[in-house]
Amino acid sequence: MRLENINFQMMQHIPVTNHINESTAKVRDTNQNVSHNKEQMETMVYKLNEFIEPLRTNLKFQLHERLNEYYVEVVNPMTDEVIKEIPPKKMLDMYADMAELMGLIIDQKI
Repeated sequence: MRLENINFQMMQHIPVTNHINESTAKVRDTNQNVSHNKEQMETMVYKLNEFIEPLRTNLKFQLHERLNEYYVEVVNPMTDEVIKEIPPKKMLDMYADMAELMGLIIDQKI
């Protein structure tokens, strides 16, 4: 018996279609997992962006004209709404008013 005949006889007993079907099924499962993972990742990213949306802010440094001091405004970039001022501008305005009033009182007494 020749070597070629032995190989041919051995190959006749191997069910080729089972291997092809198994390989095709594995590829199909892998593709489904990839698309499933991609969908999960997209959903997660969307939810994280939605969760973080209120936290997206811009900081603006503003000069208080009367005091010649800077304060910070925390601004929502979507609506340009001022969320917070540090220190509050009203407090700086009151401080400027008191300083001006104190200057008038001191100037009048002298």
